[in-house]
Amino acid sequence: MKEKDVFLNVEDLWVEYQSEGECVHAVNGVSFQLEKGKTLGLVGETGAGKTTIAKAVMGILPEIQAKVPKGKIVLEGKNLLAASEKEMLKVRGSRISMIFQDPMTALNPVHKVGEQIAEAVRLHSKGNKKEAQMRACEMLEMVGIPAERYKDYPHQFSGGMKQRVVIAMALACNPELLLADEPTTALDVTIQAQVLEMIRELKEKLNTSMIMITHDLGIVAEVCDDVAVIYAGQIVEYGSKESIFDHPLHPYTIGLFGAIPGFEKDMDRLKSIEGMPPDPTDLPKGCYFAPRCKHCILKCQEMVPMVEVLPGHFCRCFNRPKQEEE
Repeated sequence: MKEKDVFLNVEDLWVEYQSEGECVHAVNGVSFQLEKGKTLGLVGETGAGKTTIAKAVMGILPEIQAKVPKGKIVLEGKNLLAASEKEMLKVRGSRISMIFQDPMTALNPVHKVGEQIAEAVRLHSKGNKKEAQMRACEMLEMVGIPAERYKDYPHQFSGGMKQRVVIAMALACNPELLLADEPTTALDVTIQAQVLEMIRELKEKLNTSMIMITHDLGIVAEVCDDVAVIYAGQIVEYGSKESIFDHPLHPYTIGLFGAIPGFEKDMDRLKSIEGMPPDPTDLPKGCYFAPRCKHCILKCQEMVPMVEVLPGHFCRCFNRPKQEEE
């Protein structure tokens, strides 16, 4: 990727949490780049570190428990990790915004939804209260909610409608980067499809870059351009959506695809990846996936580098399954 095309550059990011006297290694040397207007999918199971990465980009990691010992998060030449809280207040909400996982807890139950959207607008614009209200109504209409519902409270909306309000709030200031943290997890399948389609349309309309955090490969196929597969706080495979879906290289990625049920598959029971993710307070030496891997060799006890196996397609593995190399 050419330097001029890079909008967000996360470089060798490490994040640790202190919990009951132990150090939790949540993110371990993560690096990726995002182009303007593109969507990157962060894929991995629960506890892989996806949300921690997003919170680090937003600058909302808990101050007491979290520590970033190493790394850079560069947004158009500015390292956000070196920015003051005052500087981040100007960036957060205006240039970078986030859709949180649970719309039920993302909205304040005692304030009208329109006022919550208008508040976000007033914080980042020079307009008056009336202009902020007009923008809030405009955003409600944009996500398919009548402007007349500006004065309604969160409890008067269904789960899907609440998530639309959260999306309206996130996009109200036309952010350049949108972080979507599993935005459809709390919704039923039909509403999921509607919300994903709406996010994609709004992203294209506003030319917003996006990081989609999910454990659902179907969502990745639907909305992402590039994919980073994360395991135990580390990217194990990275490349374009087409390359990773057509030629998965890492045993963990192959396992994820193998676990997807399909009508054409003849099986008595669903496939799973044997074993459990490692304890983040006591990570194994070398490859973090080695204890669960059928292709593990002695060399896997060493730290595994990311290697470009195919053009633009990187993998962190010493002994990739041979059938996937062909």
